[in-house]
Order: sequence, then structure tokens, then C-alpha cells
Amino acid sequence: MSSINYTNLKIRKAVLSDLHEIMRIISLCTKHMISKKIFQWDENYPSKNIFKEDIDNGYLMVLLLESDIIGCVSVSNVMDDFYKKIEWKIKSNNSLYVHRLAINPKFQGNGYAKYVMSFIENIGKKNNSKSVRLDTFSLNEKNNKFYSNLGYLKLGHIYFRDQSDMPFNCYEKLLK
Repeated sequence: MSSINYTNLKIRKAVLSDLHEIMRIISLCTKHMISKKIFQWDENYPSKNIFKEDIDNGYLMVLLLESDIIGCVSVSNVMDDFYKKIEWKIKSNNSLYVHRLAINPKFQGNGYAKYVMSFIENIGKKNNSKSVRLDTFSLNEKNNKFYSNLGYLKLGHIYFRDQSDMPFNCYEKLLK
């Protein structure tokens, strides 16, 4: 892994004019995962409408290298219903939820996703959030290892039958 020059990185809220580049990155990530036999995303998910809603709600952020968008992530404090069956470590309505983290495959393996997750955890700490919660596809070994290495605990799984018959692992990291 090469070291990141943090002075060249910036994270900001996404705006509608970013949507075309975001969808290009999502398409590249989807093709990349499928080439590795990871059937987490497809032509239906994540959709342009989901990202438009994320932008409208102020949830979507983009990662910029210099002035180029190289990744995105959706972060909110809203717990989706599908998470209600998970026994989270902390009983709190004050957690951050991470969805659809994507880094352009050309830039993967350089620590950018770790940078994004650290940024999210710092937002949580500043806002007195109790934890960060997320899910990732059970067959995406790289992602599961990534979140475990960052100190996230696997607490259970959920299913998105429209995407796969295989489960998605749910993770949580307590913020101090």
C-alpha cells in the first residue's frame, strides 16, 4: 500500500452535478466486483435514483483527489428498518450508518477507503454519535477483512433478496 498524500484529498457533500461521475465510478466498481465473482452490485443496485435521493437528503459525500472525484459514500443517522433485527452492541438512536462506499478501482488499494472511514468516524465523534454501523456482502472477503481490521465487530447478518440469496454481514464500531 502506498502512502496517501492527505493534502491532495478532500471530502465534501455531493451535489447533483456530481451524479454523472458518481454513476461512472459505481459502474466501474460493479464491473470490477463481478470480475472477481463478487455479485454484490449489479445493473439495478445501486441505482441513480438512490444516489439522487442521497444527494437530496444531504447524505452523499464524494472523495476528491485534487479536483477529481475518485469515490463516494452515503452517511446518515437514520437506521433503516432492515437493521432493526440486529443486536447492536450499544442501544442507541445516535449512530451513523454507512452505505455504498465506492472507490474507483483505479485508485483502490491505496488507503483511500480507510481515509473515508476515518473521516466518518471523526464526524461521529464530533457529533457525539455512539457508533458507526454498516453492512457488506458476506462473499466480499476483501471488504469483510477491511472492516474487521478497522475495529468493526461483525454482529449478525441481513438479506437483500433482490441482490443475492447470500447474506450481508452487519458491523458496528463503538466511538469513544
